[in-house]
Amino acid sequence: FLSLVAEFCCGFFVILILGNFWFLAVLYLLWLYLDWETPCTGGRRSQWVRSWTVWKYFREYFPINLIKTSDLNPNHNYLLGFHPHGVLVAGAFGNFCTGPSFKNLFPGLTPYLHIMPIWFGCPFFREYVMSAGMVSASKESVSYVLNKEGGGHASVIVIGGAEESLNAHPGSLTLNILKRKGFIKMALKHGAHLVPVFSFGENELFKQVANPKGSWLRNVQEKLQKIMGFALPLFHARGIFQYSFGLIPYRQPIHTVVGSPIPVKRNLNPTTEEIEELHALYLQKLRKLFEEHKRNYGIPEHKSLIFE
Repeated sequence: FLSLVAEFCCGFFVILILGNFWFLAVLYLLWLYLDWETPCTGGRRSQWVRSWTVWKYFREYFPINLIKTSDLNPNHNYLLGFHPHGVLVAGAFGNFCTGPSFKNLFPGLTPYLHIMPIWFGCPFFREYVMSAGMVSASKESVSYVLNKEGGGHASVIVIGGAEESLNAHPGSLTLNILKRKGFIKMALKHGAHLVPVFSFGENELFKQVANPKGSWLRNVQEKLQKIMGFALPLFHARGIFQYSFGLIPYRQPIHTVVGSPIPVKRNLNPTTEEIEELHALYLQKLRKLFEEHKRNYGIPEHKSLIFE
């Protein structure tokens, strides 16, 4: 979805250069140079864009719901770990970038959805994603949000990243998290409370071509992901007037459950042991969150999360 919009924006920029509006392209490049650091300094959100009626239809299509399990004190800053990535990351976008749900459930908190820095190099597209409340996933960007005085700010990070999208098959419960500990270190350095978030239904929106680990397709996808910075899952779903094939996601409900916060004391120089200890506690709380709610959202009793 992001790729399609980005391609359209880049195409429009090329038209400006090749057409009679090249001077507009030059002016925009100057603006891009002057505004380059904005995605790392809190972005530039627009409540008007975040409230577009189209997002209401987007959320109702699946539908997308946000579930609160505990209060989040707005006097603190938080790092929300979102799982799983899925193909579309629809739960993260629908709940943290559009609509009033988060604000109503967690008054006093401002969410920032962190995405790959590569998207902010795309002309015009960067303005669109920033207006929706998205910022860079760079260390500088996360630090900027979590270092804000007075609390009331929440970094939302899709922990599994692009790599995890290759596991986004219906019924899959595999999370890429065992080696991902950078977010733990960031939480410790800034004293940001950790909050596990699990989005039930995220992997049910598309069917992906079989790509088990070790297969030639998976090997190619992983190599491309390392080169380009983002993964290329081969997926399909339904069409506009038929349900057998197309790129429109299936109409499956998404329930994004926000867990209880894990208190974190500020530690500017955490040791490896301290990072490992907090990482283990986070995994424990994430698994507990999943187990407590899986029955409500159609997950069989015998199924559990797989960490790799």
